[in-house]
Amino acid sequence: MSYSVGQVARFAGVTVRALHHYDEIGLLRPSGRSGSGHRRYDDADLDRLQQILFYRELGFPLEEVAALLDDPDADPQAHLRRQHELLSARITRLKEMAAAVERAMEAKKMGINLTPEEKFEVFGDFDPDEYAEETEQRWGGTDAYEESRRRTASYTKEDWLRIQREADEITRRFVALMDAGEEPESQAAMDVAEDHRRWISSHHYTCTYEIHTGLAEMYVADERFTRNIDKARPGLAAYEREAILANAVRHL
Repeated sequence: MSYSVGQVARFAGVTVRALHHYDEIGLLRPSGRSGSGHRRYDDADLDRLQQILFYRELGFPLEEVAALLDDPDADPQAHLRRQHELLSARITRLKEMAAAVERAMEAKKMGINLTPEEKFEVFGDFDPDEYAEETEQRWGGTDAYEESRRRTASYTKEDWLRIQREADEITRRFVALMDAGEEPESQAAMDVAEDHRRWISSHHYTCTYEIHTGLAEMYVADERFTRNIDKARPGLAAYEREAILANAVRHL
């Protein structure tokens, strides 16, 4: 069978003008002509056009496409293998790009898309943007990080305010115990530590006792955490650490 230039254009999703251009530069010359001189394409022409479109989709210039297709040492199977390899590589790259865009979209929803005024209202002088890159570097790819990112992606300003109020209440309870002279290994302090662990699990990620004790160690090992926690009361970071460790021992 043979096909007109209009039919081929519809089959391949290209313009008639493009097919005329391919003919003029010798990239795709139709195998025949009609009695009135119109271009007629056969199945071999369509196969060549498919190969042209593969390479064009991959960004090859027409001159290079012509050189590849007219290589006397290349057979059709070699072209197909090469195209498959190139397309597979591009698919992998596009998936990576899509994943990167998805991460960026979700990150923007993790409270980071709040206005400066809203961020101050929710977080005070703690700016989550400042720690976003470091957080991903340290924990990106872990189950806890992915779970937190997924769950917080839909949080609104009101959600963050509610979550922060709960955190403030836990802090208030710790401070009250310190003021009352309760030891961090006391039953009351361990109960607040347990509520703190459950607060993390409720709003961010599944916080195991192992993860919780790791956080507690960071509260005193990283002076930024210590400084931020101790704003509520000097020595609070160390107190919370001891309460969290004691609570983990109690349960494990």
